[in-house]
Amino acid sequence: MKMEFKTALSNRVLAGDGAMGTYLYQLGFTVGASYEEFNLLNPEAISGVHRRYYDAGARVIETNTFSANREKLSKFGLEHEVKAINRAGAAIARQAVGADAYVVGAIGSIRGGGRRTIPGKLLQEQFREQLEGLLEAGVDGILLETFYELEEMEIALQTVLQLDGSLPVICQFASESSGGTRDGILYADAFLRLREAGAAAIGFNCHSGPNGVARNLEQLPAGIGLPLSVFPNAGLPSYVDGQYVYGSTPEYFAENALKFAALGARIIGGCCGTTPEHIAAIAGALQSFTPDTVSEAAAEVRPTVAVEVAAKPKAVAPEAAADEPSLLEMVRERHTVMVEWDTPRDLDITRFMEGAEALRNAHVDFITMADNAVAMTRMSNLPLGMLVKERFGMRPLLHIACRDRNMIGTQSHLMGLHAVGMNHVLVITGDPSKFGDQPGASSVYDMTSFEMIRLIKQLNEGMAFSGKPLKQKSSFVVGAAFNPNVKHLDKAVQRLEKKIEAGADYIMTQPVYDARLIERIHESTKHLNVPIFLGFMPLVSGNNAEFLHNEVPGIVLSDEVRGRMAGLSGPEGRARGNEMMKELLDVALPLFKGIYLMTPMHFYGMCVDLTNYVWEKTGQLARVADLARR
Repeated sequence: MKMEFKTALSNRVLAGDGAMGTYLYQLGFTVGASYEEFNLLNPEAISGVHRRYYDAGARVIETNTFSANREKLSKFGLEHEVKAINRAGAAIARQAVGADAYVVGAIGSIRGGGRRTIPGKLLQEQFREQLEGLLEAGVDGILLETFYELEEMEIALQTVLQLDGSLPVICQFASESSGGTRDGILYADAFLRLREAGAAAIGFNCHSGPNGVARNLEQLPAGIGLPLSVFPNAGLPSYVDGQYVYGSTPEYFAENALKFAALGARIIGGCCGTTPEHIAAIAGALQSFTPDTVSEAAAEVRPTVAVEVAAKPKAVAPEAAADEPSLLEMVRERHTVMVEWDTPRDLDITRFMEGAEALRNAHVDFITMADNAVAMTRMSNLPLGMLVKERFGMRPLLHIACRDRNMIGTQSHLMGLHAVGMNHVLVITGDPSKFGDQPGASSVYDMTSFEMIRLIKQLNEGMAFSGKPLKQKSSFVVGAAFNPNVKHLDKAVQRLEKKIEAGADYIMTQPVYDARLIERIHESTKHLNVPIFLGFMPLVSGNNAEFLHNEVPGIVLSDEVRGRMAGLSGPEGRARGNEMMKELLDVALPLFKGIYLMTPMHFYGMCVDLTNYVWEKTGQLARVADLARR
């Protein structure tokens, strides 16, 4: 006889299922359709997915009803089918799997992605409508997943328990690396409130892969008093040959399943990008779960504490001269170093300015700032670029993503950059908004990166995007991105050649972690007539290495690199990371004059150290310092 679900949560570790929407996409179903409507129109497809996950070992099966609320269904003219779609979703799941599986009704956030104006009373009405359909078909529990606000989660939980006070409810927040908080409330405090309100289990899903979920679990106190539930993404998606592809392997999920179990997780499944193969790996790993065998794995994922750079930055340099050389002129004459320094995700710029000043004192040539990298909202790089230019005399190089602005906004932005004398930019496509912290935001993509490069060069001719004369000519120096961490480097170089044909003046690469690849890049690109800034991002820990390799598109680490970082963290991990970067710089400096350092996890001291190493190895420090004094 099957154990009651609430009892099972306290006594067993259960494998959950994996993604529905992204898996249907992988199976060839069209993006943009209402997959929840498939409960009525194509129940065989939904049933088939449930069966695959069940056969893979999942014993907690979610209904295909995540977005089956009035607000979301109204986009497809289905607002009057809420109960029918939810009722069918529960029935399909129940019929598709064995009697030993628990079917949970999946309910997603209604406010999520920018709908904060929806009042609480309307939320309650919509949750009730969805729940009534699920309860009519019969479910073993309810899974509230990918919620962004504690207030909305509490409304949804209260609505469930009003309808059926005995039904176990799992409450999962969208997983974000946000310092252990949700809407300014500590996750631990939020979960304690949910426990008091009647939640049966709590946890995280979506938005980040296993690494981000583990970090959030580590910040919870041991005595939280409820089983934990985790459904991470299969890393971050990349866009390859017209399709979204997730990089985390089933083996990586198997390793992390044991870590999650050690940290108290009692349901472990997958979210976006996961497949039956990932779930089979999780289920297989959990068969060997005992507290003794995972104690070491749990210790490996403890968080490290940031250590401030001891040396305080010194005096402010004079403002840069109006006739200062461009990046192109600079890199023709000598080695040139740029450092990427992320703008903050909150309103406090103190640490950002400290880091910028430290980089200035290390005589970094350009400080480069991303444009809401990986679709995570950050402070605008334009005003912060102005601040570092005015206060420290630094040269800003700003990224511009195709994702966030239409052609009007992009030209307006560029005209503003021209007005304040910031004429070095890097054009990137930008990760889709749906995978960032504002999943309801639109991804614009009015232009491809190729088109934006051409249009910026058109501004240099004094012509607007529309062809209208602008009375003046801009002087933008335009960069393009290049990922050499691919199977077919020759094809990547061909794409790069097209960016140069479009007008790219220089190239910035993804981080490289292999000396032989550095030599291959040089051989493959030495015919190009533009400088290449080779990318380096030091590793900070063994856990960081695994995260980058398994979850971040465009980054590949060799077994040797991962082995050298394995088990390291804190100052020891950062020291080993910089040691490895210096070994790579020894290979790169004779071949490339452009060096692009990316600051890992706000440890700007690591890039200060590497910049000093470049000047030491090239013997250019005195020359660079003299130019800074001028």
